Order: sequence, then C-alpha cells, then structure tokens
Amino acid sequence: MAVTNKKKLSAAQQKELLGVLKTRFEKNMQRHKGLDWAKVQTRLEANAGKLGSLDEMESTGGEPDVVGFDKKTGEYIFYDCAAESPAGRRSVCYDHEALEKRKENKPKNSAMGMAAEMGIELLTEEQYRELQQSGKFDTKTSSWIVTPPAIRKLGGALFADYRYGTIFVYHNGAESYYAARGFRGSLRV
Repeated sequence: MAVTNKKKLSAAQQKELLGVLKTRFEKNMQRHKGLDWAKVQTRLEANAGKLGSLDEMESTGGEPDVVGFDKKTGEYIFYDCAAESPAGRRSVCYDHEALEKRKENKPKNSAMGMAAEMGIELLTEEQYRELQQSGKFDTKTSSWIVTPPAIRKLGGALFADYRYGTIFVYHNGAESYYAARGFRGSLRV
C-alpha cells in the first residue's frame, strides 16, 4: 500500500502542476468522459499530499491523468498515461527483496520502493488492461505490474507491454532490470 508523499509544493508549484494537469485533462477527454475538471481541481486543492505524489509522477515522466471516478469513495483515479513507461522510473528491479538479492550490478531502486516513496501504487494487471483501452501504451517499453504473492514467493514478477495489437503479460525474475522497463502508477485523490 502506498504511503502519502511528504513532498510539499509551494503555491507557485501547485498552480503550475494544476495547469499541466488541466491541459492534459482537456486534451484527453476520452479517458474521463463525463468528468468535470473544476471538481477534480477542487479535490486536488484539498489534498496537498496527493499533489506531491502527482508532482513526482509528472517529474519522472509519467504524465498522470484522470482515468476514472469512484462513486463510493468520491475519489478521482489517476494513472500514468505517458506513451512509454516513465523514463525516470526505468532500470529498476521489482521490489526491495529483489534489490537486496542482487550482489553485483544492483539497480538504484526497485519499482515497489519508488512507488512507496512517491505515495503511489503499481498498476495491477486489470488496471493495465483498462489503461490500454484509452490508447496504445508501452509499444517500445514494458512496465512492472503488481505480482500475485504466489508468483513472487517463487522469485518471479510480472510485467506487461503492448505489441502486435495485443496486451502481453510476462514473467521475469524479480531481480532483473532493463533500460526499457519501468513501472506505471495509480493514485486515488
């Protein structure tokens, strides 16, 4: 589970980020039909910690955007919507355990570790497939996704991409990392 990001944005930084998010929201209405930016902005302004997480998503190349609204909780759901896996989050293994297991050529971080630091969560397979309904993502890269405990216990981890008009979900050793593999996150505000 993600922790709240501790990054505090100045009023100017908040205004700049909200402007970026509004522009992206308006350019990609197919992702959030029927939702109103003014309501999203009001919710964001009331959740400064979540703005810090969105800023981290943005600064690492994720291009976060609203992809849904949870009527039960009143939360807006953001996913990383960059065409390719966020550039600032690549070359990472799956989790801390995998990072510790590597003795040589360790990556600087893990996907799960970075996500927790950012206050976001990795996409699940279901969320990844949902994202792909609004565009074509990861046509040249791949993204780690939440791995079921039974697979992780055996040393594996899952990642996904989009090739040949199809969403593929694969497995790899959790300690592996590649320049073209990062992770996509989700955030509820």
